[in-house]
Amino acid sequence: MKNYDFTAKFRAVYDHAVAQYTKGVRSAALLFDATQSAFLAANGIPAQSLYDYAEDHVGGGEPGYDNALTIETVRRSYFLNVQGGKPSTVLLDESKMPGKTEAVRGIEWLPRIIPKAKAKLRGELPASLMYCCGGDRRFFKAHDILPSEFLGMVWRHEHDDAAIVDWVIKHSAAK
Repeated sequence: MKNYDFTAKFRAVYDHAVAQYTKGVRSAALLFDATQSAFLAANGIPAQSLYDYAEDHVGGGEPGYDNALTIETVRRSYFLNVQGGKPSTVLLDESKMPGKTEAVRGIEWLPRIIPKAKAKLRGELPASLMYCCGGDRRFFKAHDILPSEFLGMVWRHEHDDAAIVDWVIKHSAAK
């Protein structure tokens, strides 16, 4: 695998996903050929992630290529450097996720997005959940946080939710 050209190859795969979605392809399993699928797998990126980006891109432009690239760059780094290039065999149990209106220290969505970000980082999101979905984007906009920045913070404090909460509160107060 070549690392230096990751961004160019990711751009091509992203653009392909958007074009296929625009043409009516409505399944992550049908979006990519064997070479594209191998590229995604080698970088720890589920096809479902690109499908979700394409769906939201076509539906309104967000989160957009730039956010997709930076999110997947963090995920890729975790996959290669922490997981040794081996995908997790675990999936987040969506039924155990905090509710959308649950709050911690007065911040709604934060209890939900922390486990979701951990699952994204580890490649453990079920197909039914998207990191940087509309609800996540509302949270990020309200607190002036880049989605990839939050994912990086979750990586640095993967086993310390209180530190993540403190960072969000501090970050929000500074804006």
